[in-house]
Amino acid sequence: MKPSIILFLVILAGNIGCSVSPKPIDYGHVGCHYCSMTIVDKQHAAQLVTKKGKVFNFDAAECMMNQLKEWDESTMELFLVNDFDRPGELVDAQKATYLISENIPSPMGAFLSAFSEKEAAQYTLEGNGGELLTWTELKKQYNL
Repeated sequence: MKPSIILFLVILAGNIGCSVSPKPIDYGHVGCHYCSMTIVDKQHAAQLVTKKGKVFNFDAAECMMNQLKEWDESTMELFLVNDFDRPGELVDAQKATYLISENIPSPMGAFLSAFSEKEAAQYTLEGNGGELLTWTELKKQYNL
C-alpha cells in the first residue's frame, strides 16, 4: 500500500474514533458516574461528553451538577439533560429551563427537572408549583 493511502486511513480512523457526540443511555444497565445508582429514570438522566469524546452518564441532573464541582468544565464539550416532557431524549443542558418542584421527585431528591422548551416548564410549574431556573442560575445554585 502507498504511504499516502496508509496516512489517509490512519487519519480517517483517528477522526472516527474521537467523535464528540451524545451516546444513548442504556437504561437499567448502566450506573451513574457520580452516585453509582443504576440509571432507570428517562425523565431525569443526564450526560457529559468531554472534548475528547468520553461520555459520562448520570441518573439525575443533580448528580451531573455535583460532579461538575470536581471537574474542569473547560474539558467538557457537551452538557446534556433528559427533557422531562420527552423521556429519554437528551437536550442541550445550557439551553434548557429547569424546574425545582417538590411535587416532582427526581432520583436523588433535588426535585430537579429539565425542559427543552420554556413554555413546557412554565406549564408544569403552574400545575405543580416550584421555581424555574436557567442554566446560569442552576450553576449558581450548585456553586459552579
